[in-house]
Amino acid sequence: MPSILLTPPAVEPVSLPEAKAHLRIGHADEDALIGTLITAARRHAEARTGLGLISQIWTYFRDDWPNDGAVLLPLAPLISADEVGVFGDDGLKAVIDPAHYYADAASRPPRLLLRGSRVWARPGRIGNGIAITLTVGYGTAASAVPASLRQAILQLLAHWFEHRGHAEPPPPPLTIETLLRPFREMRL
Repeated sequence: MPSILLTPPAVEPVSLPEAKAHLRIGHADEDALIGTLITAARRHAEARTGLGLISQIWTYFRDDWPNDGAVLLPLAPLISADEVGVFGDDGLKAVIDPAHYYADAASRPPRLLLRGSRVWARPGRIGNGIAITLTVGYGTAASAVPASLRQAILQLLAHWFEHRGHAEPPPPPLTIETLLRPFREMRL
């Protein structure tokens, strides 16, 4: 099911001065490139782990509700489920009262669960009939991101910086995957 980023992180988990110190660069000539590499390395870490590192807002779409009523959410850590909406066949969205469900942010993946004997309102639209707006991330500050994730970002951007312009760069060091592995969701 598709997810759309509505509000990207306001800051990166690694600052430009931290990245430049890691790369041992004292001039400003490469600042734009390094900033781009920081963002790319964060996005890589997020994609490999299924985590939002810094607070960000997404809308997750579903065609229909799962049979058991428990909606597994694609991103963690969940800060909040901001809105759950169902589209009618007329294309208008009806927002579901938050008193009918609760967000289980402690589970991985996080999920939405119905309260009591309630049932989800059926979407009238066949495709993407349900829109769930989520806020995910460890927080709004870089210091909230676990140190090993920040280290993986630094190592990846250093690898990319060192091998920029190479027609066939070597693969990233295995230490990056080792740093990310504990944060990946285990699936059987």
